[in-house]
Amino acid sequence: MREILGRRRRLLSGRDDGRPELINAALTFAAEWRWPVLPGVTPDPRGRSRCTCPEPECTVPGAHPFDPGLLAATTDERMVRWWWTNRPSAPIVLATGGKAPCAVSLPAAAAARALDALDRVGMRLGPVVASPTRWSLLVKPYSMEQLGELLYAKDFVPGSLRFHGEGGYLALPPSETGQGAIRWERAPLPGSAAPWVPDVEAVVDAVVDALTRTGVSAPEL
Repeated sequence: MREILGRRRRLLSGRDDGRPELINAALTFAAEWRWPVLPGVTPDPRGRSRCTCPEPECTVPGAHPFDPGLLAATTDERMVRWWWTNRPSAPIVLATGGKAPCAVSLPAAAAARALDALDRVGMRLGPVVASPTRWSLLVKPYSMEQLGELLYAKDFVPGSLRFHGEGGYLALPPSETGQGAIRWERAPLPGSAAPWVPDVEAVVDAVVDALTRTGVSAPEL
């Protein structure tokens, strides 16, 4: 009888047991790789392109932190476990910069062409995070001064390139956001050590060169 009552309580509670792969991934990022993470805003169930944050015109529904704020990002295993036990479907958001990777992102179609071009010339890349609209190439942490000098020295930088540096954030796999599923286009190699990532200079140089040589202007998106 206790089993029946217990099952009935669970049904009445409406508890979302979420996706266990989310908490496992969050624990890997935080506890093993020492990447500070926090839960993102869950997309609005009335429409995945809508966000449950207070911003009515949110452009990254579900793919950003809200409560707690970005400064709460942590590598503490107990905190991460508590967050995803209580928010089992929450996207995983990486706080970029500091000791964590940063990222360079561009529209998905242009990114696919750029990666093909980089493969042909033997450019070594680290993990690549993909959403349906944009791909993000993870790079070593960089400062705003370093990035500014890098971009100033270039004759041409596609306006659609985005930079996720200190104080930025990025949704990580296997999150589900209002823009769709977040996945690995280039997955980290298995193992407990944090994945290797290249310098931002190498990635920006290679991506801009690849887009120029392939005639892809990377439209503003």
